[in-house]
Amino acid sequence: MPVLILCLLISLLSPGNISGEKDRGKSAGKRIILRLEPGPGNPRNSEGDFITLMDGRILFIYSRYTGGSGDDNDNAYLAGICSEDGGRTWSSESRMIIEQEGKMNVMSVSLLRLQNGEIALFYLRKNSADDCIPMIRLSDDETKTWSEPQPCIMDRKGYFVLNNGRVIQLRDGRLVLAVALHQEYGSSRWNNKGRLFSYYSDDNGRTWKAGSEVPNPGGIVTQEPGLVELRTGNIMMFVRTDAGVQYLSYSADRGESWSPVERSDIRSPMSPASIERIPSTGDLLMVWNNNGGEDPEMKGKRTPLTIAVSKDEGKTWERIKNIEDDPDGWYCYTAIHFTGRNVLLGYCAGNRPAGTGLAVTQITMLDLRWIYR
Repeated sequence: MPVLILCLLISLLSPGNISGEKDRGKSAGKRIILRLEPGPGNPRNSEGDFITLMDGRILFIYSRYTGGSGDDNDNAYLAGICSEDGGRTWSSESRMIIEQEGKMNVMSVSLLRLQNGEIALFYLRKNSADDCIPMIRLSDDETKTWSEPQPCIMDRKGYFVLNNGRVIQLRDGRLVLAVALHQEYGSSRWNNKGRLFSYYSDDNGRTWKAGSEVPNPGGIVTQEPGLVELRTGNIMMFVRTDAGVQYLSYSADRGESWSPVERSDIRSPMSPASIERIPSTGDLLMVWNNNGGEDPEMKGKRTPLTIAVSKDEGKTWERIKNIEDDPDGWYCYTAIHFTGRNVLLGYCAGNRPAGTGLAVTQITMLDLRWIYR
């Protein structure tokens, strides 16, 4: 009887039951674990990232909106939920990690275990339409406490976008992030074509220096850059554009300068991709919207959500699989986290016609063996 009662309590507390945990994948390789749905006083949950703690727990921190309709500029703080079983179930209640520091909100989380053992938390502090800056906090006690926030950009002011799950640490210890600047401080004009910059730190995030601006000779719309270190030591930057594909740029000097952006073969709407290295194989895993707009009915939609593997450092991609294909779905801002033989994905997975495109965050578990099958 005590065991039965314990099992009932666990099932009631599992957020998977609250949010309707159900394997809606096309095979046993995919399992939908959790959906963070909006509710009263909480119009949106989005743009999070994962970190594994020393005791084995996995923490997922995301932006929990508390006001308005859940627009990008509405009020939000950073909330966290925890898993004690490798991401299969999650705590039923979130807890506040970082209160709303900015006049508008804090959003777009990146988490990174540094080589010195500290955990780095990056996020955007948004005060106005011309004041949005990436911040860093550090924890040396497994996220129990955090250092005071420090800006990662000190040489200029404006509205910078740093996506979730974007900051990397190179093998030599350097931290590198990439941002898009859309509006200068004091200016009233928003520029959809972001100016791309990198920033890097050689002292575990205490101080930062600016890399040179990424050349954009064709003048295409560039937004939301991401980074991955290649086996050669070079860094590949992948960029959201309006050209029907992702664009790429490369740095051979650890993020200090960049080659002109160039067109890739990665079909994509104006939506961000995510790329990380698979620890167990050394290959690259990409998650993106495999939709170049050839079908007029699908043009511009952030669906399907697709995965692929590259064995040649991003030159070609194989094992291409759609993991979401609802034509009304809105899948984007993916965090990738590897745990054992599985990979956890945290991404926006709302319904565009219903108006919940960015309001719902879903955590999905994929079997790495299935990915390679």
